[in-house]
Amino acid sequence: MIVNYDVVIVGGGAAGFFTAINVVENNPKLKVAILERGKEVLSKVRVSGGGRCNVTHACFIPNDLVKFYPRGEKELRGPFHQFCSGDTIEWFEKHGVELKIEEDGRMFPVTDSSQTIIDCFLSATKKLGIDVLTGQSVQSIFKGENYFKIETNQQSFKCDKLVMTTGSNPKIWEMMTGFGHSIVEPVPSLFTFNIKDNRIKDLMGVSAIASVKVKDSKLKASGPLLITHWGMSGPGILRLSAWGARELATKKYQFTLQVNWLNDLDFDTVLDDLKEIKEENSKKIVSKFCPFDFPKRLWESLLLASEIKPDTKWADVSKKQLTDLVNQLTNGQFQVNGKSTFKEEFVTAGGIDLKEINFKTMESKLHPNLFFAGEILNIDAITGGFNFQNAWTGGFIVANAITENLPK
Repeated sequence: MIVNYDVVIVGGGAAGFFTAINVVENNPKLKVAILERGKEVLSKVRVSGGGRCNVTHACFIPNDLVKFYPRGEKELRGPFHQFCSGDTIEWFEKHGVELKIEEDGRMFPVTDSSQTIIDCFLSATKKLGIDVLTGQSVQSIFKGENYFKIETNQQSFKCDKLVMTTGSNPKIWEMMTGFGHSIVEPVPSLFTFNIKDNRIKDLMGVSAIASVKVKDSKLKASGPLLITHWGMSGPGILRLSAWGARELATKKYQFTLQVNWLNDLDFDTVLDDLKEIKEENSKKIVSKFCPFDFPKRLWESLLLASEIKPDTKWADVSKKQLTDLVNQLTNGQFQVNGKSTFKEEFVTAGGIDLKEINFKTMESKLHPNLFFAGEILNIDAITGGFNFQNAWTGGFIVANAITENLPK
């Protein structure tokens, strides 16, 4: 038996739910279904932001917002003029969810719980009569003259409009190649660096504002850097991994990372500062007198790396030791040997080629009535609520495109 719908959305994640809710709010007469292959919907929403759900980011100007997207910057400019972060806040407020801004610009529900967002979506779909069907693994998609037929492991569905919001799903990407779409080969984005180095060996949990650079490359970033038991993480590292996703994949995640622990201070400035400190504090113990706003344990470790013993006085630091210390502080070289996924917030660079999408409607340029939203497209962002904003914007535009010319 074939079940008929006006709109079928494949993928029960953020983009899928947002699309479905907006479609029926725009036109309550439409019969809409969400097909999810897993047992649960919105699983990525649940784990995002450490279980708090980083809904969006407090960046309200479209031309500024696009700069957080290593892939999709140019294409998202128009969509963000249609639906931006401010619209997201307003949308959730209308649906009973108040958001708050944290110091770094990330926005969360005031409850600090992703369940608030999940409950909001589940309540809306129930109220609007949207069918949410789990355990529906799509096996094939057939395009008729003016309809789509979707076969899952459980049953068959027929619809006028088909929306794909399946995220980084290789099986669905492969199906879309059958429709003539090109797939930009996926590589990981947002990952941390595996580094085994005595300088950071016992410093798990220590963090500093640093600038980082991939040696012999143009890749660089800055921000909080966190030392972990496997190497280095934190926003600065994640930013670098996002912008360098393709280049670092070609390097097979083997490269030299240059770290300036003092962020924007250069070698000469720091050398001058330390020479002055040496003169003015000659009798003080170097390990107990760190002249920078800097983690004490890291300072002690870099002193050892510069062959300065813990009980050395500033007066006894040699010229070579001082130069070595400045090098450690402003240009520490660390060998990266592999990567680790950042928590559960795995993001992939890759997906449907953006040249094949009409960004005024999020519709396929190859097939009318086939739409895409979210990470199924070759769009990804750095951490901070930006990937969700792409999902909300895409879902909103798809919903408007689907309902714009239909009688209500």
